[in-house]
Amino acid sequence: MKLNELRDNPGARPKSKRLGRGIGSGKGKTSGKGVKGQKAREGVSLNGFEGGQLPIYRRLPKRGFKNPTRKVYAPLNLDLLDHAVGAGVLDASQTITEVQLASAGVVNLAKMSGVRLLGRGAVTRAITISVSGASATAKAAIEAAGGKVEILGEAAE
Repeated sequence: MKLNELRDNPGARPKSKRLGRGIGSGKGKTSGKGVKGQKAREGVSLNGFEGGQLPIYRRLPKRGFKNPTRKVYAPLNLDLLDHAVGAGVLDASQTITEVQLASAGVVNLAKMSGVRLLGRGAVTRAITISVSGASATAKAAIEAAGGKVEILGEAAE
């Protein structure tokens, strides 16, 4: 096989319909759009429109409560935290903050209210970390390793 013999598989790239090229083409004049009206025009978006009938999204009942002020936290497991400190991405000698975690690329804080520390994995060194929340397992694991977890917004004990 030579470079000049390379071809797509048959039917991989179908020919595009050539619209508006005379009545003999079968797609001439109105280009398969019928006659006039909103749907014959360009830029028509009629998703969900049911011709004046009450649309399905209004007919169906809405259930439950959607909290507009709900807080969503970025999860951070102990194994990922320990790996980041071991790789030198984070400095364990000082308090690790949410801003440092985000700038190091350990967590993504876009559209998040903060970081929640979770207990998967283990910590092998003493770490002081300041986050929005932490599970009891994660807190116990860090304190067992000689570290400390500071919860933001919580009164100092």
